[in-house]
Amino acid sequence: MIRRLRRASVFAAVAAVAVLAPALGDAAAVPFLAAAGLVFFGVRDGEWFETLALPGDREEERLYGFVAFALAAAGLALFASLPRAPLPYEAFASAALAVGCGRLGRAVVAERAAVDEFSLVAGYVAGGTLGALAGQVGVLLQTGRSGLVDGLPEIVFLAAVAALAAALVRSLVFDRDAHITVILVAFAVWGFVALDPTVTVPLVAFGLAVTGALGYVSFALGTASVPGMLTGVLSALLAVVLGGVGWFATLISFYAIGGLASKYRFDEKADRGVAQENEGARGTGNVLANSAVALVAVVGYAATARVGVPGALFGFAFAGATATAMADTLSSEIGGLYDGPRLVTTLQRVEPGTDGAVTWQGELAGLAGALLVAGLAAFGMAIGDPAVGGGIVVLAGVAGMTVDSLLGALVEGERIGNQAVNFLATLSGAMVAVAAAVALGVGA
Repeated sequence: MIRRLRRASVFAAVAAVAVLAPALGDAAAVPFLAAAGLVFFGVRDGEWFETLALPGDREEERLYGFVAFALAAAGLALFASLPRAPLPYEAFASAALAVGCGRLGRAVVAERAAVDEFSLVAGYVAGGTLGALAGQVGVLLQTGRSGLVDGLPEIVFLAAVAALAAALVRSLVFDRDAHITVILVAFAVWGFVALDPTVTVPLVAFGLAVTGALGYVSFALGTASVPGMLTGVLSALLAVVLGGVGWFATLISFYAIGGLASKYRFDEKADRGVAQENEGARGTGNVLANSAVALVAVVGYAATARVGVPGALFGFAFAGATATAMADTLSSEIGGLYDGPRLVTTLQRVEPGTDGAVTWQGELAGLAGALLVAGLAAFGMAIGDPAVGGGIVVLAGVAGMTVDSLLGALVEGERIGNQAVNFLATLSGAMVAVAAAVALGVGA
């Protein structure tokens, strides 16, 4: 346990050097290269080796995990220090410290006698957020940018995004792959720095508090795995900060109701062979398959001024994709409880759980889900007249649900998996919503 804490402290200390990148300039990569070389050639055994060794290092008698992390940081530092470099120093420092301090936060929590996985993840996110926040502030002070206080909400938002993204990637890769995590997080933060969103204190405070609480509830109820929970929390945070409370309410309705629907009469669905895998806990792949289109839409909405597309169209795409995800989830979870399903392409009776099978009860539940999302979007998002806008969202949700069933009957299985089908269905729902809005002249 002590070694784990020491190892995490060393990673955090190396990551902290990223704050000095603006002062070091062209030499910003040198400290990381020196650390990598020293450890690779100079530490082959002894206490330091045992302290820094990650899974697999002992078998290979090299500290490849630490070396790879230091080399990844060196590459990012070099990229950030190039003339007219596109990677901002604050993105580099935020990513490095989110990973380094995140590991330290997790190790500190792990020192307790008995902790669950949620506590460990919370420690990682808390440590990573504080580290990323400090990294950005340190860089901005060196670069002499004004308005640090006014820009604090955006700094906090970027720090939270960096920490959540780091925790998510870490949950999907091996502990030895910190180099992969820091690179992916750096590019993610870079994207949001370039986006330069308008971030306010109330939205950041609301987003962090509510998404964190909902993340804990989803994990406690078993409606999401740890990676799925982190994906949902990050998605909800982006929705509320980049879109607004109405966007957040629309998206979170799917997460909440869809998750509960998966757990509803779960044992009965398991006996019928139609239950979700992993005891109904949705993972990252499932969450992203149903939310990726909506997330692209909310990012596009935040970049409306740069892309030259009316914000309302992004709103329709977001709502149409979310309505599809809700309708499809409810139709599957509720419809799977009833006998007599029919294949959507031929209307022939098939066994429950057959891809592309539908029941009238499931279709009715799906319509209800689309209506709920449409109501939230119509009154919480800028999509024009509530009646017309809501009607478009309902149409998109039902159309997307139908596309999901058709794809399930025609191509799901050997050709593509369920997650790909879900993604294509939500994409079709978004396209139907945008097309209908343009045709009716309500997306301008």
